[in-house]
Amino acid sequence: MEVRLLGPVEVGAEGRVVSAGPPQQRLVLAAVAVDVPRPVPLSTVVDRVWGEDPPKSARIAVAAKMTHLRDLFADLAGRASGRPRPGAGEAAADQPGPARRSGRTDDRRLAWAGGGYLLRVDADGVDLLRFRRLAAEARRGERSDAERVGLLDEALQLWQGPALEGLPGAWAARMRGSWAMERLEAALDWGRAALRLGQYARVIPVARELAEQHPYNEALAVVLGWALAADGRLGEAAEYCRTVSHRLRVDADVDPGPQLRALHQAILNSQPLPPLPAPPASAVSPVAVPAQLPGDPPAFAGRVEHLSRLDGILATASAQAPTAVVITAVSGTAGVGKTALAVHWAHRVRGRFPDGQLHVNLRGFDRVGQVVEPAVAVRDFLAALGVPPERVPPGFDAQVGLYRSLLAGKRMLVLIDNARDAEHARPLLPGTATALAVVTSRNPLTDLVAADGAHPVALDLLTEAEARELLDRRLHDGRVAAEPDAAGRIIAACARLPLALALVAARAAANPTFRLAALAAELSAASRSLPPDAKDVVGQVRAVFSWSYATLTAPAARLFRLLGLHPGPDISTPAAASLAALPLAPAQSLLADLTGAGLLAETAPGRYAMHDLLRGYAARLAESDSEAERRAATVRLLDHYTHTAYTADRHLNPARDPIQVPLTPPAPGTTPEQPTGQRAALEWLDTECPVLLAAHRLAAAGRDIQAWQLAWAMDTVVAFPPPPGCPDPRPRPPAAASARR
Repeated sequence: MEVRLLGPVEVGAEGRVVSAGPPQQRLVLAAVAVDVPRPVPLSTVVDRVWGEDPPKSARIAVAAKMTHLRDLFADLAGRASGRPRPGAGEAAADQPGPARRSGRTDDRRLAWAGGGYLLRVDADGVDLLRFRRLAAEARRGERSDAERVGLLDEALQLWQGPALEGLPGAWAARMRGSWAMERLEAALDWGRAALRLGQYARVIPVARELAEQHPYNEALAVVLGWALAADGRLGEAAEYCRTVSHRLRVDADVDPGPQLRALHQAILNSQPLPPLPAPPASAVSPVAVPAQLPGDPPAFAGRVEHLSRLDGILATASAQAPTAVVITAVSGTAGVGKTALAVHWAHRVRGRFPDGQLHVNLRGFDRVGQVVEPAVAVRDFLAALGVPPERVPPGFDAQVGLYRSLLAGKRMLVLIDNARDAEHARPLLPGTATALAVVTSRNPLTDLVAADGAHPVALDLLTEAEARELLDRRLHDGRVAAEPDAAGRIIAACARLPLALALVAARAAANPTFRLAALAAELSAASRSLPPDAKDVVGQVRAVFSWSYATLTAPAARLFRLLGLHPGPDISTPAAASLAALPLAPAQSLLADLTGAGLLAETAPGRYAMHDLLRGYAARLAESDSEAERRAATVRLLDHYTHTAYTADRHLNPARDPIQVPLTPPAPGTTPEQPTGQRAALEWLDTECPVLLAAHRLAAAGRDIQAWQLAWAMDTVVAFPPPPGCPDPRPRPPAAASARR
C-alpha cells in the first residue's frame, strides 16, 4: 500500500492508484500519513483538518472519514490480491466513534493504537517520507556525485504537482510551503552534483522552471547561471546574472551575495567559473515549519488600541523593509495580560509569517522555578529549526550565529516571553529584516528601544469597559448585564487585572446559580482583610488568590501547595500524582478541580502549568506545611523523575553498563512511569527534558545521590553542553561509591 502526498492525495496498491476521496477525507489521511510510523492523536487530526475553529461534530466526522478510508484500503487490497474485502464478521480496530461499529473495514492498515490513529504502512510507502529518506541518503558525505544524482533523481520524480494539491486549510498551506522548500533544496543539491558531472544541458530546463517559481533565490540563480555559462551560452548567462542582481537590488533592497557576484564577474571577464559549493553536509534536517505559539487565550477582551499599535508596527516594518530587526517590547506589571496580548496578536498575524513561529518563556520573574537562560533557549530554537545535536557548534556565540543564519531571509515570528531585561532577550533576536521578534517583560526594556530600535508597547490595567467585556465573555450567560453594580464591585476588588478577573470568572462559571452580588461580597471581605500597607494592585490580586484558594477542598488545596515546590515549567499528571503520593485517578480529578478554579492551566493533554504569580503564592502557602512533609514531597518528585529516566535510558541504550550504585526503591507514594520501547522512552525524555534539568538543579542543592543518578540516566539524551551556570548533567558518583570500585 502506498500513500501519495506530493501532488494530489492518492492511495495505491499493486500499480493501481486512486484518489483518497473528497477533500476533507484526503486531508484526514494526510494528517495521519505525515507522522508514519507514529500514532497521531485525535486532537491533532482535528487541528490539522479544521484549525482553530473546529465544528462540534469534528471528532465524529474524523471517525467517519477513517471508516471510509478503511473501506478504500480494503477495496484496494482486495482487488490487488483477488480477495473480497472483509465482511461484516470482521470487526474494526478498537477506536473512538462510529468507525468502531463498521463491519466493512480492514483494521490492519488504519487502526486506533497508542492513543492515536496509526497508519500501518512502511515509511517508504508514503511518498513524502520516501522523498526525505532519499534526500538524506544523497547528502551523506561519502556519496559520489553520480550516486547523489541517482538518489535525487528518484526523490524528485516522486513529485506529481504541488503537495496536498487542492486541499484547503491553514495546516495544508503551511505544509505545502514547507515541503516546497525541501523540494527546492533537493533540486539544488541535484543540480550542483549534475553540474560537477558535466550534465549542463540537463540542468538548465529544470533550474529555469524552478527559477520562475523562486525568482529571488540566489543559490538557484548561481546554479542556473553556472549551467548556462558551462554550456557555452556566455551572453545568456551574463544577462541572466545581471537581471537577477538588478531584481534583488530593486525589489528586495539587498545586494547580491558573493557567489552570484563572483560568477557574474567570471563570465564578464572570460575567467574560469568559480567552484560550485561542496557536496552538502547538511546541518538541518527537513522538518515541518515550526509552529510553537501557545494556544490563543480564550475570551480575549479589550486591548483594541494596543492591537492596533502592533498592527501598525508590522505594517510599517513590511512597507519599509528595514535592514535592522524590528522588535516589539510589551511591558507591564505582573498579571496585566502581557503574554495574553502577545500570543493573541501573534495568532492574528501568523499567516504573515509562513516560515514559522518560535516561542520561549524565559521565566525571568519566576521566583520558584528556574530562569531559562539564552544559552538554553537558543539550543531549543535550533532543535525546532531542524538542527540535529551533532551539527550544533560548541560555543554559545556560534550557536547564536547559526540560529540567525537559519532565520536569514525567512518570514518568521519569534515570541520571547517574560524576559528579565534586554540582555536576557537580545541573543534570541533574529538578525534579518524579514523576521519579527515580540518580547514581553515586566520591565520597560529601554535598552532594546535605545540600542535595537524596539517599539515599546506599555500595558496598563484594563479599563472598566474592557474588564466588563472580559467578564462577560468568560461567563457568556448575561449575568454581567443583569447585575452591573455587582460586576463593578468585582472589577474593583480585582484591581482590573486580567489574571484576577479570570479566577473570579472561573468560579462564577463553575457555579451558574451563584449571584454575582454574593461573589462581590466575598471578594470585598477578602480585600478588607489585607493590612493597610498591602492594598495595592499586588495585594489585591493576592486577596483574590486567597479567596479562590479558600474554596478548594482540602485535598485540592494540598496539591496546589505542593505544586509550588515543583521546579519545572510544567508538570505531568503522573508526576503530580507522585508529588502528592496519590493514585493516578484521584490526582487527575484534583488537577481538573484546580484547572476549573483557574489556578492551573492545562497547556497540553495531561500537562499543567501555573502563572508565575500563582506559583509564588503556592510556594508561600507550602511554607505553612511541615518541613518533613515538604521534604518527603520533594524526595517523591525526584524519585519519580530519576526512576522513570533510568527506565527510559535502559530502552534507549541497553548495551550500556547498568548504573554502578543501584537505585534505591522509590519513596512510598511514588509511582514512576514505565515507558515501553525506544520510541516511548525518547518521547518521554524529549518532553520532560526542561523539567529534568530543573529537577537536577533541585537535587544538586543537597541530594547528591539523586543528583548524580538522575544525571546518569539523562546522559544518553542530553546532547547539548550545559548552559552557563547549569551543572554538567553527567554522572558524578559520590566518593564512597568510587572507593568501593
